[in-house]
Amino acid sequence: MTLGFDAQKYIRMQSEHIKERRSQLGGRLYLEMGGKLFDDYHASRVLPGFLPDLKISMLEELRDEMEIIIVLNAQDLVRNKIRADLGITYEEDVLRLVDAYRERGFMVQHVVMTHVEDDNSAAKAFRRRLIKLGLSVSRHYLIPGYPTNLDLVISDKGFGRNEFAQITRDLVVVTAPGPGSGKLATCLSQIYGEFARGGAAGYAKFETFPIWNLPLDHPVNLAYEAATADLDDVNMIDPFHLAAYGEQTVNYNRDVEVFPLLLAQLTRLAGTSPYKSPTDMGVNMAGYCICDDDVCREAGKQEIIRRYFEALVSEKRGELEPKMSESIALLMAKVGVSPQSRSVVPAARAVAQQTGQPGSAIQLADGTIICGKTSALLGCSSAMLLNALKYLAGIDPDIDLLAPQAIEPIQTLKVEHLGSRNPRLHTDEVLIALSTSAAHSQDARNALAKIPELAECDVHTTTILGSVDETIFRNLRVRVTCDPQYAVKSLYRKR
Repeated sequence: MTLGFDAQKYIRMQSEHIKERRSQLGGRLYLEMGGKLFDDYHASRVLPGFLPDLKISMLEELRDEMEIIIVLNAQDLVRNKIRADLGITYEEDVLRLVDAYRERGFMVQHVVMTHVEDDNSAAKAFRRRLIKLGLSVSRHYLIPGYPTNLDLVISDKGFGRNEFAQITRDLVVVTAPGPGSGKLATCLSQIYGEFARGGAAGYAKFETFPIWNLPLDHPVNLAYEAATADLDDVNMIDPFHLAAYGEQTVNYNRDVEVFPLLLAQLTRLAGTSPYKSPTDMGVNMAGYCICDDDVCREAGKQEIIRRYFEALVSEKRGELEPKMSESIALLMAKVGVSPQSRSVVPAARAVAQQTGQPGSAIQLADGTIICGKTSALLGCSSAMLLNALKYLAGIDPDIDLLAPQAIEPIQTLKVEHLGSRNPRLHTDEVLIALSTSAAHSQDARNALAKIPELAECDVHTTTILGSVDETIFRNLRVRVTCDPQYAVKSLYRKR
């Protein structure tokens, strides 16, 4: 992989800048963490060299001085919202994050549940579960007119009605499983509670995207718009910063819309605000750590295409109007790419056209594209996986890693005893069969040893993946896109 981002420089600059901001503000600092603190695969895709856990690694330098609050929107429990990159619910992800942070030595004791309503039984049940697990859960309620009704929001009937989390350390990182959780409102509510109790506190934002000192139309910033198309987020020039300093910087609509509330609250509580714009309140140094802009531009373009295919599949599965995909298509046009600009797309479609069956393709780290076609024994994804491993291991492509006599008993088991209508082997079954063959085959052992080299490779299939193949590719950290077509026309689909 060609690097476009300097991770070590980022760790150094970012931790130093947070320390500097703390010293400027004094007292307790609530640091809103935009994006994912852990497993930030979006950042790793659009900034090659940015590791998925880079932000948490950076914060380890401040670990002994900080604690973490995890914020969860109660409405996401009702919607059973899923983290697409991990395939788990936000409810499960809260527990996963608590464990992950604690394993790294961070203090995590508080969960804040926002947008709480009395009739939300799912939120009540999850709150009871968290309390039984020893966590403190604070409830934050909907405030009519938020964020524009300043007199109500900044009052005992607004933020003052929310349950205060009793923090013990002076650097508080506020994070969440995903966007729209209410992190900023949580920070402002906590700050209101600090002042109400005779203390004081400040606020800063650590938002990776959009990157404030990159151009508005930079593909990395437009890729953020594609990633948040379901939230109607829009990148924009920060009007407050332009008015205060005559300088153009990039922010996004939600921060711009809520900035008057932040300004009013800090001014009312502390007598003054250290910030004149949403850009001022940020501490993001990512833009200074890009070491190859061309690499990051191309990565941003490829991410927009990936998000386009994700939207098409989501719309197909949910029979939704093509609102998301249409908005992302406009972003593709802005950066001058099309679905065919993703190299594996035309390759997979060519296989499908030639065979009349689903096709797939993977682009390996050296740029080589390996295809897979559907056969009586294997699905196209399984065939592609085996072909790629043979190439990486230097095995003759005509050699069968799995003999037909090894595959047929698995097919018999599936069809005659497990009730499957599809006798072809899925990717998990292929990998298990390959592992079994490794006991007596050096080629199989060599192929298995190359599995880690599939990570970060691009894949495209001409039909929507089933849940099994989707999970396997996710675990292999392969970047998959699919055409929005089902392999079989049936009304009932097991996900």
